Amino acid sequence: MSHRVKAAVIGTGMMGVAHTEALRRLGVEVVGVAGSSPERARVKAAAAHLPPVFDSVEALLADPSVDVVHITSPNDVHASQVRGAIAAGKHVVCEKPLGVSPDETVELLELAEASGLVHAVCFNIRYYPHNQHAAGLVRDGAIGAPRFVTGGYHQDWLLLDTDWNWRLVSSRQGTLRAVADIGSHWLDLVGFICGQRIEAVCADLHTFISERNHPVGEVETFAAAKVGDVERVRETMESDDAAGILLRFEDGARGLCSVSQVSAGRKNRLAWEVDGSEAALAWESESPEYLWIGHRGRPNEVLNKDGSLMTPPGAAAASYPAGHVEGYPDTFKALFAAVYRDIDAGQRSAEPSYPTFAAGHDAVIVCEAIAESARSGTWVTIKRER
Repeated sequence: MSHRVKAAVIGTGMMGVAHTEALRRLGVEVVGVAGSSPERARVKAAAAHLPPVFDSVEALLADPSVDVVHITSPNDVHASQVRGAIAAGKHVVCEKPLGVSPDETVELLELAEASGLVHAVCFNIRYYPHNQHAAGLVRDGAIGAPRFVTGGYHQDWLLLDTDWNWRLVSSRQGTLRAVADIGSHWLDLVGFICGQRIEAVCADLHTFISERNHPVGEVETFAAAKVGDVERVRETMESDDAAGILLRFEDGARGLCSVSQVSAGRKNRLAWEVDGSEAALAWESESPEYLWIGHRGRPNEVLNKDGSLMTPPGAAAASYPAGHVEGYPDTFKALFAAVYRDIDAGQRSAEPSYPTFAAGHDAVIVCEAIAESARSGTWVTIKRER
């Protein structure tokens, strides 16, 4: 990894810290960060040992020493910040979602492709070694044709009516909440593993907590347990706490996905199973070292993460030997390593191995169809123009 390329990070919350730490592990110099205000950013930077704080996003984008911009801010400002980074000639890594509407994301995709700059969306869960390995197995025909895809993504951090975060505000999060926030990761991941895009959806969304006690001050993601007796106001909720989604894939596979941010005890559990015509695969994020491989006529297998026993993509994402657990922070490192190989080369690969803005745009299109399906109570076909 080149030490000449320098990065800056917009956002000083949990994701900004995750990006900064992963870049430092790769040897990429992070020259600074920017937050919603320089005062708040300096407090966060001091607490998390982040680099120096820029006075504004504009100052960060104007700095000629910055080659790459990582965007980890709230959803509603992603589009404007991506536009600014591209206009400044910076490579861009954006947290998902790329934007809050298909109109935004198709514009950003076209701008990025025309610029010749490297662009990526942070679907980091693809980069658990076993998810890369599973995608390699499917591409190699090891399970036959994928037929049935099941699983979901469950959390409990918004279980109580006193739990709060900016993602509960539709003007900042977008039309969907649980589906767009975590469900999009699952939908992107299974499409990546199966090598099939989602063709149509039938969705049921539900808001179980119709009113929440909104703290007047700002609350960090996953910080609900630390929020004590503070001034609050009652606020009506409209966004989805949970969802059930039926899926049809372009090459014939069918799927069933559940999404929830109100499942007690599930801290951050993503699980999937892909049943093929010859074998099956299953994995879950809270036990990331193990991949289940199902067979009909012989004993099933449980494969430990071991680069010497994995497909090339799986081995490439595994930085440590077998028995040395790799988890959530390592996924950012593996994703950024792939992105920065192209940045070091000065251009995008013909077929990038990482999720580009095209994947970010597709995720927003699928979420838009899910919202439409829930409103209409019918199957909705994904509308793609590219």
